[in-house]
Amino acid sequence: MTRSKSLTASVQAVSHQAFIMLPSNQSDPIFSSRQIKLGTLVGLRWLAILGQGSAVLFVWLVLGYEFPGLLCLALVGLSAWLNLYLHFQIRNSVRLAPGPATGLLAYDSAQLGGLLYLTGGLHNPFALLLLVPAVVSATMQPARYTIPLTGLIVLIATLLVFFHMPLPWAEATPPQFPMMYVAGIWLAILVTMLFLSVYAHRIAQEGHLLANALSATELILANEQHLTTLDGLATAAAHELGTPLSTIQLVAKELERELDPADPLHEDAQLLRSQAERCREILGKLRSLSGDDHANFSKMRLSSLISELVEPFELFDVEIVQSFPTDRDDHPVLWRNPGLMFGLGNLIENATDFAASRVEISAQWNERTLSIRIADDGPGFSDVMLQRLGDPYVTSRPEPGQPDRSAIHRPDTDTILSQGLNGGGLGLGFFIAKTLLERTGGRVEISNRNGAKKGKKSKKVHKNSGAVVDIYWPRAVLETDQ
Repeated sequence: MTRSKSLTASVQAVSHQAFIMLPSNQSDPIFSSRQIKLGTLVGLRWLAILGQGSAVLFVWLVLGYEFPGLLCLALVGLSAWLNLYLHFQIRNSVRLAPGPATGLLAYDSAQLGGLLYLTGGLHNPFALLLLVPAVVSATMQPARYTIPLTGLIVLIATLLVFFHMPLPWAEATPPQFPMMYVAGIWLAILVTMLFLSVYAHRIAQEGHLLANALSATELILANEQHLTTLDGLATAAAHELGTPLSTIQLVAKELERELDPADPLHEDAQLLRSQAERCREILGKLRSLSGDDHANFSKMRLSSLISELVEPFELFDVEIVQSFPTDRDDHPVLWRNPGLMFGLGNLIENATDFAASRVEISAQWNERTLSIRIADDGPGFSDVMLQRLGDPYVTSRPEPGQPDRSAIHRPDTDTILSQGLNGGGLGLGFFIAKTLLERTGGRVEISNRNGAKKGKKSKKVHKNSGAVVDIYWPRAVLETDQ
């Protein structure tokens, strides 16, 4: 049940991120990412050309009706020429932006209007085909493009009421339809086009929303699969590294015992032993990440939890400042979740690695939400890194001679296998931390402070520069009963 709730929360978080990453379109954010393939419009036009040409030739040559057949065939030939031009000049797999797609649909409407003008206007039963471009646009195009196209079709239908050539007929004089009847046909076309456009738009919108949700679900399931694989690797690594760490710890104790306390190496031996003990603690946490043992959980106030995470990094030459609301009456009490601890600890470690001199950790909460911000005064993230950080094997850890987050490094397979944990980072730390925090129901956002210098390689502290990581949770998800 806990894993199911965590997966649901992760899907919601990824769905939110996927939604805000769609191309900007305030009126139709869903349809702005849906583009019609050129081959689809070309194929539909070939069907229209086949039908129009067959109908013209049948009525003109077989039935022998008098009407401007050559002009009609010229209009059909114009569409065929346009299709051939598009076929040879542009790949059919190209997806059209809303503007060009609307232009092609407008041409189809005007070409059909020309054929109807030559063959009786709205008296022609094929006038219902004016609905097709509007329905196609409503299915795949944003409303701000469909509405002008619909207006063009309404204008064409209105002009055909008053301006058209006689309907082809066997007798010399075609029947005369009452104006009230023609107006009824015009109104029927208008109402049907409006209904079908709205209906197709709504159905397509629901389908696109479902597709986006399924894509987000597949994304988080892929992340879960990556993390499950990493759980097994972490357990194996913890087992294999246990013996070497024990040897290092034993040698460090012997050195510490034999060296004189005044010897500068005595302090180094103490540091070596403390870091070896910290490594053993981290390996113990890695062993417990994939388990559901409730002995790993306990109640802890938020301030105490953050202080525990900060403690291992206080030995470094970076000032870590913690800030909390002054009103402690409503202080959150959380489950001491290993995934939560590991995720936050990794983000704090990243901040201390890249900070010039200062890391700020602040928390805010109210009755419904809880948020934690981790900010440093380092160089910050580049624009490219802001788009890609959080994917597996994408890292901003510096390669030799590159001391900042100004570029993305994606190690190849040989590098991953040969380097292990040496050299530049492999880009898994932030991916694991982000996925673990999303498992707890959180939402992770990364940004730069105002005024951050993109790619600036400098040790100088800038008041308004540095990376910022914000994590947001619904408070009820993390908090215990108080």
